[in-house]
Amino acid sequence: MFCLCVFLQLAALERQIFDFLGFQWAPILGNFLQIIVVILGLFGTIQFRPRYIVVYTVWTALWVTWNVFIICFYLEVGGLSKETDLMTFNISMHRSWWREHGPGCIRRVVRPSAPGILDDYSYVSVTGCIIDFQYLEVIHSAIQILLSLIGFVYACYVISIFMEEEDSFDFIGGLDTYSYRQPPQEHVELKPVKPVGKVP
Repeated sequence: MFCLCVFLQLAALERQIFDFLGFQWAPILGNFLQIIVVILGLFGTIQFRPRYIVVYTVWTALWVTWNVFIICFYLEVGGLSKETDLMTFNISMHRSWWREHGPGCIRRVVRPSAPGILDDYSYVSVTGCIIDFQYLEVIHSAIQILLSLIGFVYACYVISIFMEEEDSFDFIGGLDTYSYRQPPQEHVELKPVKPVGKVP
């Protein structure tokens, strides 16, 4: 579980960095929650707290759903458009960082030539990308889904182990799980209690 949590954390942190660079506020919030819940799941595994692992499994189902939505968003499935400001909560015009900085991309900034337009505004032209940015985002989400599904299966396995251990533990008989099955003794030998000294 520890190695899996490390992979989940590294994948979430890597994604968080690039979402910060692109000012993608919705994914930033999701990545932050993912990092917190993975830490909670790891803590639950180490400290023998099944409830924390249950929280992790529920979040994993939500995380997989979110990543499926991101895949649909960037592939423009079902009327979604990657050109909208949905990922930035309509706060800014920023897009995926990979749009301008993907592998092999050549970025050109063209200043507007029309008079009256502020010099701060410019048109960015991107050419020569080896792989389009939407496919890089899809690959990131697919990796998250794969790791999350492995984590979900493993978390369910850990929960079942914890539940079996709780069921087999005999609170009355101590650590001996079979002590309650031993037949009761028919005769109990009683010994009289001798007084230590005279009571005045």
